[in-house]
Amino acid sequence: MTGPDTPDFGEKFFGRRAGQSLRRNHARLVAEMLPGLRVPDDPGVLADPGSLFTRPVNEVWLEIGFGGGEHLAWQAARNPDVGLLGAEPFINGVAKLLSQIEEQQLSNVRILDDDVRPRLSQIAEASISRAFLLFPDPWPKSRHHKRRFINQQNLRELHRILKPGAEFRVASDIDDYIRWTLREIVRHGGFEWMAEQPDDWRIRPADWPQTRYEAKAEREGRSSAYLRFRRT
Repeated sequence: MTGPDTPDFGEKFFGRRAGQSLRRNHARLVAEMLPGLRVPDDPGVLADPGSLFTRPVNEVWLEIGFGGGEHLAWQAARNPDVGLLGAEPFINGVAKLLSQIEEQQLSNVRILDDDVRPRLSQIAEASISRAFLLFPDPWPKSRHHKRRFINQQNLRELHRILKPGAEFRVASDIDDYIRWTLREIVRHGGFEWMAEQPDDWRIRPADWPQTRYEAKAEREGRSSAYLRFRRT
């Protein structure tokens, strides 16, 4: 059954899948490296996310829309016993992440180079230990708000796949998106906002590196908010 809270994932994907032509090295990485790191288009493979990695991992973390991949690569390098599963449909961003994987020799990253929403239901229950949604497209026009990733259906899926006590991190430099996120989180009821004082959401934690989108917002005079939620 569908309704206002259940988007039809068979509808058109909204967003860019490609930008400028890939540089030669990036094109090489997409052709040669991506096939070995890509999450197969098979519903069964996500029933055990840890099995995607060639060596055992203690936890699996999910980054939704990793952009240029700098945050995901940073986390992968500093958490070698964690498997990082990154989703990003924009091929130029995927290529940038591949470049970092090659440069840093990261072996604990797997890539879903597509819209993550239709695949969330394939991920096993309570199998993800941490999830990230950093500087998502805010879709600022009111008529486009239904395209925002934060909605009740996606929150239900995230709550299902996250382990009890797992952390869900959200960042944005758009005040309306922050208000929207907090409102939707409260409405869902299955997440606890971890902030106890203003600095908890105004100051980025030490284990949360800056992304290029945050740096751009900073240059343009916009401050960012860093929201941390615990799955109850």
